[in-house]
Amino acid sequence: MIPRLSIVVPFYNVERYFGPCLDSLARQTFRDFEVVLVDDGSQDGSAEIARAFCAEDRRFRLISQENQGMGPARNVGIADAQGEYLTFVDSDDLVPRHAYELLVGSLDRTSSSLAGGNARRFNNTSGVRQSYVHRIAYAKDRLATHILEWPELAIDRMVWNKVYRRRFWDQFKYEFPAMRYEDYPVALKAHLDAVTVDCLGAPTYYWRERESGESVTQLKFQFGNLEDRVVSAEMIMDMVDKRALELRSTVHKHLALIDLTTVVQAFGSAPESDLEKVLELGRRLTRRLDPKVFESASAFQRLEYYGLQSGDVELLQRLARFRAEGGLAVGARAQRHPVLPWRYRGHYPGLPDTAGVPAEVYRLSRGDLQLQAAATELSWTDDALIVRGTAEISHLPTTDDSTLRIALVAGLRETPLETERFQLPDARGNSRLAGWEARVPRAMLAAMPAGREAVRLMATMRSGQVRRKRLVTMQMQFPYGDRIGDTWFQPVRANDGRLLLRRMLGEPELTGAAADGDSLVLTGTLPAGFTTREMRLTRAAKEIVVPLEAGPGNAFTARIPVGEVADATDPDDPFLGRTVLIPKIGDSLVLITGLTQAVSVVHGDRVLSVSRSPGQYLNLIEAPARVVTSGTAADGTTVTVEGPRWPGVAYDRITWRRFLPGSDDAVDAVCRVSLDGDRWTGVIDLADLGDEAADWTLFEAGDGVTPYAVQVETFALVDLPRRLDGHRLYARAGTLHLETS
Repeated sequence: MIPRLSIVVPFYNVERYFGPCLDSLARQTFRDFEVVLVDDGSQDGSAEIARAFCAEDRRFRLISQENQGMGPARNVGIADAQGEYLTFVDSDDLVPRHAYELLVGSLDRTSSSLAGGNARRFNNTSGVRQSYVHRIAYAKDRLATHILEWPELAIDRMVWNKVYRRRFWDQFKYEFPAMRYEDYPVALKAHLDAVTVDCLGAPTYYWRERESGESVTQLKFQFGNLEDRVVSAEMIMDMVDKRALELRSTVHKHLALIDLTTVVQAFGSAPESDLEKVLELGRRLTRRLDPKVFESASAFQRLEYYGLQSGDVELLQRLARFRAEGGLAVGARAQRHPVLPWRYRGHYPGLPDTAGVPAEVYRLSRGDLQLQAAATELSWTDDALIVRGTAEISHLPTTDDSTLRIALVAGLRETPLETERFQLPDARGNSRLAGWEARVPRAMLAAMPAGREAVRLMATMRSGQVRRKRLVTMQMQFPYGDRIGDTWFQPVRANDGRLLLRRMLGEPELTGAAADGDSLVLTGTLPAGFTTREMRLTRAAKEIVVPLEAGPGNAFTARIPVGEVADATDPDDPFLGRTVLIPKIGDSLVLITGLTQAVSVVHGDRVLSVSRSPGQYLNLIEAPARVVTSGTAADGTTVTVEGPRWPGVAYDRITWRRFLPGSDDAVDAVCRVSLDGDRWTGVIDLADLGDEAADWTLFEAGDGVTPYAVQVETFALVDLPRRLDGHRLYARAGTLHLETS
């Protein structure tokens, strides 16, 4: 019988990651599929893993060939595939359990040519996070759309997050070229050829990033790799010029940001014998890119483009090393223009000896000299919200005679706040007047106009002759809110990073949670007039209904039997093995107003925990019983982490781990662990981490289990990030990091 879906999986030497990839396919809730495995000449144990899956599951079958590359291997798999629909998986990635149920179901309903879903990047050290190129195109469901209606699809350059209708694929005779970066030309052409396209906001693909980051073995900087990247970019630009000039700006900006930057970065590591060839590649790509892309470029990008156009290999090497060593993050200091004192130049490599380099190339534009103002800590006192943060104009040293004004913005009205400034060390170790603390009186918040319009903070700074004004962003993800009178006020981080102070009205509220045997008991209050008497726990493709028990006044109780929720074979997240359930009462999310720490119930080897979203809404997380941390502490010599202790979980090897540059090999610094009842505590001496600047991740690396990064309970994230005598303790996508310097 012909399957509805064919999944083509080419593989080459991926023994370490291949089993979990195939397991994620075998667990799909959509069952009517075949998996065509194409062994592209593997020399490790990958083929044995493939044969084992084929023996266990008749839906898997194996084709073998000599090594020809990803594109030809995919083409072989397509020729053998029989399904009504077609999709692709890279052999080290993971597919969420409900992915194909969602994608095929969407195509069945809309008859679109293809359906694509959101994507996540993942690894242990960086956790699970949104894929950059998919963050806008798949931010929400858009059914039966088209790339010319939704131009963000023009940078949707992968084929693996999509399901294609096979007759559509055959009609246009798609074939992958025998090169790297073969996805983009096929993906873009399919978007242009499609009648309509379905975009789903749910994550349907997990894209692995190696633990050492993209620099692993520096493969992307090898000349053959770079050449394929440029050829792919040229194919894309030719296609846009012939078929969709309205996409030209979007595509060219993307290619300049991603592909040209990669070529320029290669000068930092390319062997002497490849330098001239890399230079020609960069010049070739630059000549094809729309000049308007460079008009709004930063001074550093203009330097890179100048180096390519002029053939100044030495300058390009210095710029690449400057970027690789974190120079852009630190920020080059500005210098006064020697002739035009109202202008500034960036002190980038090459400035002291700029013979032959036009001074205009180094000029810092208004866009370069931006105000960076961010809130780093928020706390409530009896009479005010206290906001602490940093403010600097990029590239300019913040001197004692600089000025700073922080104001509360409601609509068009700005109200200045009482603000104090203080010294902070910068990335160079120099003390600067960049710290600030502002008081937002509770009475001022209470006087906000009724309604749900958010209030913001505005920073205005003057440094020398430069004055800049900008809304304050927020580095924290999970700040606490508080009640003023009868109204709850919640600081949140908006999608664009800005700090919002929201007045929360008419929300169901969670005021308490407790474990009761094998049940999680939630208590709270409903707004006046709510008649709904059930709580719905929603997830990717399911919904669990829990009855509400009425209490005095508007009080409610929801008793959740953990055994009905826990299901070790059915997690939505194939990497962390967990499912996030979002409780709703009626159509409303549930606001947490009476809980400051997680409450959990263990069920076998699974745990159901109360968690919270960045906006302070209730989430429930069903996950494996693993080490988690719920608190951190530090003094001048040690860092302490602690958390709940689950039965049957090993706590004997909690370590701080750092990965070696360009490698997946790691170095561990083992914590001193003590157990006390239902808690564990781990202590590390900072001296044990050495003097080298590094980024350490908290791991459970016990013998007999797969090492994993320790997750931080969301209630503990309110205390992060935190500086520790030159070091920094912070969270990245739920994993705990210690940055030493």
